[in-house]
Amino acid sequence: MDTTSATIKPGTWRVALHRTDGKEIPFTMEAEAKNDSTVLYLVNGEERILLDEIATEGDSVKIKLHIFDADLIAKIEDGKMAGRFVKNDTEAPYSVPFTAEYGNTHRFKTNPANATYSYGGKWEVVFTDTEGGSYKAVGVFEQDGNNLTGTFLTETGDYRYLEGQVDGDQLNLSTFDGNHAYLFTAKPTDANTLKGDFYAGMSGYESWTAKRNENAALASADSLTFLKPGYEKLEFTFPSIEGGKNISLSDDKYKGKVVIVQLLGSWCPNCMDETKFLAPYYSKNKDRGLEIIGLGFERSPEFEKAAPRLQKMKERMNVNYDLAVAGISDKEAAAKALPALNHVLSFPTTIYIGRDGKVRKIHTGFSGPGTGKYYEEWVADFNKTMDQLLAEKI
Repeated sequence: MDTTSATIKPGTWRVALHRTDGKEIPFTMEAEAKNDSTVLYLVNGEERILLDEIATEGDSVKIKLHIFDADLIAKIEDGKMAGRFVKNDTEAPYSVPFTAEYGNTHRFKTNPANATYSYGGKWEVVFTDTEGGSYKAVGVFEQDGNNLTGTFLTETGDYRYLEGQVDGDQLNLSTFDGNHAYLFTAKPTDANTLKGDFYAGMSGYESWTAKRNENAALASADSLTFLKPGYEKLEFTFPSIEGGKNISLSDDKYKGKVVIVQLLGSWCPNCMDETKFLAPYYSKNKDRGLEIIGLGFERSPEFEKAAPRLQKMKERMNVNYDLAVAGISDKEAAAKALPALNHVLSFPTTIYIGRDGKVRKIHTGFSGPGTGKYYEEWVADFNKTMDQLLAEKI
């Protein structure tokens, strides 16, 4: 019998990452007995991310974090954990202390003050970093009494599923997906404006302000990345993760077919969300004349390290389309690898190619299922685009 089931009690664990500035990023995990062992789920609102690679030795446990090259490593005693969240694929050492308590189901306060402010609705947001750089976002929140969920959409992707509470007039939201840990706090400055703080991972920080605006919107994700003048097609040759062969758009396999080229990284949660959609879509529609090529831009420049990360993603997410190692996880490097593009602003970036080999559309970023109606709108637009492209004749 796997001793994990005897070590990690089934039920809810409240976990808190302890940053260098003393701030605490909370999240919850649910442990569940399954086939004589225990599995864990990271819980963020409606999301449940399965963690089923758990190794125990004595009073210690090592939990691999889904497709990411990261772990929770801890000692367990009397319904408590104490350890570290470790990323293994960063240039500088990345290790954040954490503690966890069994049976605590509250992400933030057990008994928050009655909510005195309504955060529900849409907000026009500006994030500002410590050097004064800023970017726009749209905040969308749903509030039920003290309970609060939602996300922020930006031009390069969304902040996925955020969950938290309203404590009096204070907003508290957090998420942990196995790679990114975020904490958002805010207070109103008047009936329709907010001032807040955004804490990311070990030490990241940005301030943010927001104005209530039901018409808040971002630039079209289909307008941000485009082909340079003089280009109609995309050309590349990159090594397949299978090894021993290259993948090129000029290969016979792709001629006369609609091709989606997905710029992604196994480290990228927004890419994970897009892949969860594309993988089953490809399996259902490949016989219509569709191919998808995932170009992986990974943390390591070494093929021997990058390919296994993409292979793990492929296996865990049932990806049946081709994946190649295209370079490192750097937007400038990605732009150099694909010189026909004006730039690469985001992972993922998704390029739609018609049966004639010409690029028809480029979508920057991804609004995942945590964005609600924005995700549904993307799905509808995707299906419309693909139906049009697949119906074309050469």
